[in-house]
Amino acid sequence: MRYQFQLQVSPEQAAVKEKLWKVVSRKSDIPLSEISHIEILKRSIDARQKNIKINLKLEVYINEAFQKNKIEIPDYQNVGDKEEVIIVGAGPAGLFAALKCIESGLKPVIVERGKDVRSRRRDLKALNIEHIVNEDSNYCFGEGGAGTYSDGKLYTRSKKRGDVDRILKLLVAFGATPEILVEAHPHIGTNKLPAIIADIREKIISCGGEVLFNSRLTDIIIKNNEVAGIQTLNGETIKARKLILATGHSARDIFELLHAKNIKIEAKAFALGVRVEHPQELIDKIQYKCQTRGEFLPPSPYSIVKQIDGRGMYSFCMCPGGIIAPCATAPGEVVTNGWSPSKRDQPTANSGIVVELRLSDFAGVSANPLAAMEFQKKIEQKSWEEAGKTQRVPAQRLMDFTNGKLSENLPLTSYKPGVTSVELERVFPAFIHKTLQAGFKEFDKSMRGFLTNEAVVHAPESRTSSPVRIPRDPYTFEHIQIKGLYPCGEGAGYAGGIVSAAIDGEKCAEKCAESIKAQR
Repeated sequence: MRYQFQLQVSPEQAAVKEKLWKVVSRKSDIPLSEISHIEILKRSIDARQKNIKINLKLEVYINEAFQKNKIEIPDYQNVGDKEEVIIVGAGPAGLFAALKCIESGLKPVIVERGKDVRSRRRDLKALNIEHIVNEDSNYCFGEGGAGTYSDGKLYTRSKKRGDVDRILKLLVAFGATPEILVEAHPHIGTNKLPAIIADIREKIISCGGEVLFNSRLTDIIIKNNEVAGIQTLNGETIKARKLILATGHSARDIFELLHAKNIKIEAKAFALGVRVEHPQELIDKIQYKCQTRGEFLPPSPYSIVKQIDGRGMYSFCMCPGGIIAPCATAPGEVVTNGWSPSKRDQPTANSGIVVELRLSDFAGVSANPLAAMEFQKKIEQKSWEEAGKTQRVPAQRLMDFTNGKLSENLPLTSYKPGVTSVELERVFPAFIHKTLQAGFKEFDKSMRGFLTNEAVVHAPESRTSSPVRIPRDPYTFEHIQIKGLYPCGEGAGYAGGIVSAAIDGEKCAEKCAESIKAQR
């Protein structure tokens, strides 16, 4: 017999099996001797009060043996001799589109401008230490996309878009911890995700698919407003009548290519700001309302949303126990992002703190669909100039930032290329700078102690989402102008994060399969 119920327990009771069983027995009136197993189905933290509680959804086995069902990789067919679908980009959208193509009896050919997940590491090291930016292999480009080396957070609010559990279970099948099925805010970690990505790639290849690295898309072959294939930088021509474009939010050359070919794209509003780093111990004290975080609690995250003079300002991609990374994709620019290892055991916490931008903020947007991208690029280039034309970032202590004061000195931060003291009003347009200044004071009202000179502001956090949308039909998912072209994922403006991008990749592949079947 099985019985499901929900309860709140202390962090220690949630972590120690014997204590949890006793609580369950007492609250359910089930004799301890009759409980054969307790499976935790969902877990979340309630830190709103001083006495922190853990919310649990449990399945209790009563006089019944428990057998764990291992989540297996689906029995994919071999598609080596099937019709080819070109997928540009090997991020989550592209990889999950490829798996769905195989499931649908199509052969995916993934074209990735960057390197395989292991080889990317050398270029990340060169970026962090020597300040050398490889335009095709960096934190944004390469196998696995931006999420591989910038955290692996799996939380998404886009549950209406598709089956989130299906994506999480596939990740578990490929090697992710089953804990991601339990946690309210699942997280794999940058140290664990590369091996999972490599296993997905090997499965695609073993099923007859192809994965082409160091192959940057340079042209889309179009005949009679229909896709006929692509050309790559190394001179290769690949013919196919279906193209899933899953290039990510930083593929500016792709946006420029589409615009040059008169393929319709649109400017899209996004958010832009800074990345702020605090000591993790300080965030724990604020959030857990304690002097020292207990051994049964994880490093605390935070999430804040404010309205400042009618403009939204909010935390973004918060990384407890994490590191700030240099995420430029071209020389002459500085970009920040954050990530955490699986244990989230670094001494600092960081988060993007960003300001809502509107289309009206971008000069010439009515005539230029690249106006938002150019606005973004200008701030990144200004940051590079202000920090000495290196990958160092312009930075200020947080209270100095709010008071408009140049920081006399800066502590070491987790950002490896280093920081340079700069008054950040030199980097941002006045309306962004003033919104951030006012917003941080409002943040402190929600998190007393947040506004401190122990925290350092790094600029800019600018790649929150794509500054371009590639419009598609809401029913067929094809581009509204070009048949056989499927704009997909974050870069096309239809996803935000690993899980939602993976879901969108699957949906685009499904629509490809439906179209091919109808054409036969």
